[in-house]
Amino acid sequence: MSALTWTGLLAIRLRTARGAALALGTLVLVTAFLAAAFPRGVDAYETRGVRHALGAAPPEQRTVEISVARGDVTAADPAAAYRAAELGRQDRAIRRQFEEPLRVSGDQSLYGVRTAKALNARDSWLPRPEGPDPAMSLYAVADLARHATLTRGRLPRGAASGARTVEAAVTVSTARTLGLRVGSQLHLPGLTVRICGLLTPHDPDGPYWAVDPLMAAARQDVSAGTPPQKYWRAGLLLSPQDGPALTATEGEPEKFWRYPVDASALTAQEAPRLRDRLVSLEHGAALAKVRGVAGGGALADSAVDGLLDGFARMRAAVAPVIAVAAFGIGTVAGIVLLMTGALAAARRGPELALLRARGASLAGLTGQLAAEAGAVALPAAAAGGGLALLVVPGERVLPSLLAAAGTGLLGTLALPLRAAAAHRRPRTAARADLATARPSRRRTVAELTVLVLAAGAVVALRRRSTAAGGGVDALVSAAPVLIGVIAALVLLRLYPLPLRLAARPAARTSGLTGFLALARAGRAPATAGLPLLALLVALTTASFGGSVLAGIATARDRAALTAVGAEARVFADKPLPAALQRAVAAVPGVDDAVPVRLSVQAADDGGPPLYLVIADPPAYSRLARATGLGAFSAAQLADPGGDRPLPAIVSPRVLARFGRAPMALQPEFGQLVIRPTAVRTDTPAQPGGDFVLLNARSVARLHPDTYAEPANGPTLLLLSGHSLDAGALRAAVRAHTPAAGPPLRLALRSAERAALADSPLQQGAERLYTAAVVAGAGFALLALLLSLLQAAPQRTQLLARLRTMGLPPAQGRRLMVLEALPQALLAAAGGALVGAAAIRLLSAGMDLAPLALPGASGGGALGAVRLRTDAASLLLPSAGVVVLALVVALAQAWLSERRRESAELRMGERP
Repeated sequence: MSALTWTGLLAIRLRTARGAALALGTLVLVTAFLAAAFPRGVDAYETRGVRHALGAAPPEQRTVEISVARGDVTAADPAAAYRAAELGRQDRAIRRQFEEPLRVSGDQSLYGVRTAKALNARDSWLPRPEGPDPAMSLYAVADLARHATLTRGRLPRGAASGARTVEAAVTVSTARTLGLRVGSQLHLPGLTVRICGLLTPHDPDGPYWAVDPLMAAARQDVSAGTPPQKYWRAGLLLSPQDGPALTATEGEPEKFWRYPVDASALTAQEAPRLRDRLVSLEHGAALAKVRGVAGGGALADSAVDGLLDGFARMRAAVAPVIAVAAFGIGTVAGIVLLMTGALAAARRGPELALLRARGASLAGLTGQLAAEAGAVALPAAAAGGGLALLVVPGERVLPSLLAAAGTGLLGTLALPLRAAAAHRRPRTAARADLATARPSRRRTVAELTVLVLAAGAVVALRRRSTAAGGGVDALVSAAPVLIGVIAALVLLRLYPLPLRLAARPAARTSGLTGFLALARAGRAPATAGLPLLALLVALTTASFGGSVLAGIATARDRAALTAVGAEARVFADKPLPAALQRAVAAVPGVDDAVPVRLSVQAADDGGPPLYLVIADPPAYSRLARATGLGAFSAAQLADPGGDRPLPAIVSPRVLARFGRAPMALQPEFGQLVIRPTAVRTDTPAQPGGDFVLLNARSVARLHPDTYAEPANGPTLLLLSGHSLDAGALRAAVRAHTPAAGPPLRLALRSAERAALADSPLQQGAERLYTAAVVAGAGFALLALLLSLLQAAPQRTQLLARLRTMGLPPAQGRRLMVLEALPQALLAAAGGALVGAAAIRLLSAGMDLAPLALPGASGGGALGAVRLRTDAASLLLPSAGVVVLALVVALAQAWLSERRRESAELRMGERP
């Protein structure tokens, strides 16, 4: 054929099959969009994660500092090395040594001279809390005027060379603490400092001030002597011109340059290179270059590389879990695309067989089909990939382009390859019924190979765990998919058996619909099993992903409950106000407010201290049942009366340490003799600790006077309920906080729960997993819809023929439903069962702690976070499959009833 003929045939084919072309294009576009969006989504949340890791760190941990000690300055004129002009020149030269992706924040950078050793101020009028003189650190730093507002006086001016008196400014906070004012003089060893101005920092929490807090505010320290004594430390801010004057003091002056790392433009892909740059700056070739500028003894130090190491560990721990989702949704999408090509090849089987019988070559036929599919699939894939690049933020483009290209290639080749396999040789038309088809040897070998791979993947995942590190293992990540594939292959082999068994008794009944529905289901082509494969893999992926999300939610709920012990916790170092309990009990959502006396007791065995919990048994038992932390019956703490030991509920560790024999405790209100009668792992007042729980009424009976003293009142208030009004609760706590006493503290379970999910790395990974679950369920429904629409013309013609023979509309609808139900029910039941089995098999190897809890690389205080069976993710997609099958069958019957039989029966004559 000529090129024009091929083009003409292609145009005719696309015009006459607009619906099929539109369906294929839509499927490829959506699949290409998801495939291209996935790597960009991973890049986006990883980038947010690395920026959060650096941005949320304290200023001192995200700076690079270079320093040169006094003994390392080897210039002929040492004082000249400390001049402001020389330090500025070195600052500019050091900045030029920094290479991408090491970027520094220029407006927050700082350089100058400081004293490494504090100098004691001998002035008698300075405050001395416990005797020692205040210690002063001197800073001759640049750009002071840009980072502070002059409140009083003026900025310091440089002193003459060799002068023993210099000017300094201090912050308002330092002046208020030490009683300084403009004109005050401080006499330090070898130097007199006159205060010339008071400053207010523009951004006291920024790197310029916060890295060395003494620059912004005075603080109390404790001396190292015996006994330790408190004393004040403060910073004096000199002119940058006075750097040489510090060399005459005993303060061991050193030059320093401090550069905050700018992470605003840092990407996850640049993080390893940034770490390499920092390591080189601290220990390698970059340090040698810096020493060529600043001096041979220059040292570089930064905690940023440690932050990047922590991010890398978290990233490596999350990646295997995300890879499971990627393999699952990728396999499901690929199966649906292949199924679409196989269904199209089956629909066009007579046409292709006729072309082969009339002499069409296999290569020519395959090329024509590839051109037809490629004319639709390749533009759709390009559009889907381009849309993902526009909509989804990310840095890397190549992985997204490759994913979209792979989707387009698969959509192009699925139909021609399936047709080539089915029409290698011209053959006579023969039915390949699903109920009587016999699997070939090649299929058996392929299925056994997949079985071996699935068994190996399950064993590897259970042994290694996703938290074991070592990167992403493709076989381990594909374990849920392989389990779904094996189950689908087993069901495909078993599916004909119940059809044949059910058809025999149905043939002996007088009704038509049951026998006809089963007969048509059994006589469906062998390719009708492909939707079952796609459905089972998709449902297994969706249910497995739902169990991952359920495990994450359960772990966070448990961690928040362990941290708080109830829905809310109000506590203080001193007894709580008596009116506080009534105030918080009136807050909307609060069901119960339980006061608790919580004290720490030293243990006789020298081990960890014991937490003595004293509460009212009925109220506390209600709280324990509501929270699920060590539920017990109030009768277990009933007062025995007399001098008998008090019954106590203890933790397992307390029982292991002291046994069940009576023991004496000495709280603030008097001695108590207790005897352990029950053991609970947790209790709301002290989850997971070494606790002893006692009846408050029993303690009050034994020590009525001391127990009733206000100084021995409850220090803890635990609240239970649902949907607590957090704002009203905070207002009630603030209203009852004493003005002079210690502050009341409030901990909310909801706030703790939210804090566990505030890491961008975890949030992004969780959202990506949620999207994968939804997409898996969507592909499952799409697979079923495609299979039902594939057989729609034959069903419609069958109904038309039966109506001409007198079939009532109600029986026609029943026939459509019964024909569609066997495969839908098998897929739904199989999907739910296989999903549950996959969760049970793989739970031991899936540690979700990196996704569920911030900073956890596996395990942690709560142990490994395992999969949790989620009924909704198991049943809802399966139920959706059945409902969709019923809706499509009923809709098809309804549409058929509204058409004339003559039109339906002539549909096969259309070109």
